[in-house]
Amino acid sequence: MSVGQDVTYTVDELTMVGHLARPDGDGPWPAVLIGHDGVGLDAYQRRRADILADHGYVTFAMDFHGGRTYFGEPEAMLDRTMPLLGDPGRMLAIGRTALDILLAVPGVDHRRLGALGFGAGGRIVLELACGGAAFAAIALIHPALPPAALAEHWASVTGAFLLCTGSEDPLCTPAQLLTFGTVLQEAGVDWRVDVFGGAQHAFWAVEASAEGTAGPVATVPGVGYHADAARRAWDSVLRHFLDEMPPLGS
Repeated sequence: MSVGQDVTYTVDELTMVGHLARPDGDGPWPAVLIGHDGVGLDAYQRRRADILADHGYVTFAMDFHGGRTYFGEPEAMLDRTMPLLGDPGRMLAIGRTALDILLAVPGVDHRRLGALGFGAGGRIVLELACGGAAFAAIALIHPALPPAALAEHWASVTGAFLLCTGSEDPLCTPAQLLTFGTVLQEAGVDWRVDVFGGAQHAFWAVEASAEGTAGPVATVPGVGYHADAARRAWDSVLRHFLDEMPPLGS
């Protein structure tokens, strides 16, 4: 049985409210850092942390919006997120602060470290990976990609990448992920791409649909909930972490 709690910390001149979930027992445990998408740290990503803890991973879902979410506020979300995506130093500072919190949890096995990033949070995970974070497994759901990805930036990365997107995603297209995968391959990095047919951007985000129910997401064009893609992507994430950094006793 896992235990979850909010963790308040300061970075980027904001008070962040992350979510830490731990398996029952003393460990040692593998660990996963979660980066939320541009909308904010919502119930879905908090629940991913809890589920991963149930599977035997200490998990910290970072916050990079100061405790805010931006459902139904696309302009406010972009005003916060786009300057951040244009500043690798800020992203790296936000990510490292969250990663330090995760690694300081008693019982964490630093040799079995993973990361899961959604949208803008995927870009923060990427900055950490090319900045030297020793991730054994990295899973990215429709990530924001670097504007100029060069093979030499990824030469020191040793973790295996899972890259997921929807076939109809206009913001993170399958072609963009395949191009990025080619860069990773040139750097000697293990990678694969999962494409979910008929899915748009943020296909997992049931909370963003009307009144939190399953259905079309009424925010911006190209964004929509897709139940099958959400389920299949999550199954792929669990399998990826299990294959690349198996929990203790597995």
